[in-house]
Amino acid sequence: MARIVRWQPFPDMLAMREAMDRAFEERFFHPQLPFGPWAEGTLPVDMYETDENVVVKAAIPGVNAEEIEVSVTGETLTIKADCKEEEEVKSENYLRRERRSRSVCRSVTLPGGLESEQAVADYSDGVLTLTFPKAEEVKPKSITVTAK
Repeated sequence: MARIVRWQPFPDMLAMREAMDRAFEERFFHPQLPFGPWAEGTLPVDMYETDENVVVKAAIPGVNAEEIEVSVTGETLTIKADCKEEEEVKSENYLRRERRSRSVCRSVTLPGGLESEQAVADYSDGVLTLTFPKAEEVKPKSITVTAK
């Protein structure tokens, strides 16, 4: 025996509206989420700490080292890069062209107690590595415990 169910369109329309709201919110307010870490203007950064240093790594593929600008103001690290497009080939018929000139910039707050004037920067294989030595007063010190 077949069961007849009355169709109610309103719950379906509300679910569709919520899905559209989420899609627009992610696209306009969090552009790096649906398009990956290389959404326009963003720069993916990793930061970790060792006993002696704080290391910051930023992926900046397709850029020459001379095109990267690094500055530290107070405890704010700013990395900027101008990714330039190679020369345009006029004789080719492009089917798709997505690589263009763009500028990327990222500012992060560094932990306190770093000697930023002694920082070392290395750029190889598209990854910028910045190493900030810690000041002596913030380095971990071990205390030996003796029994009496």
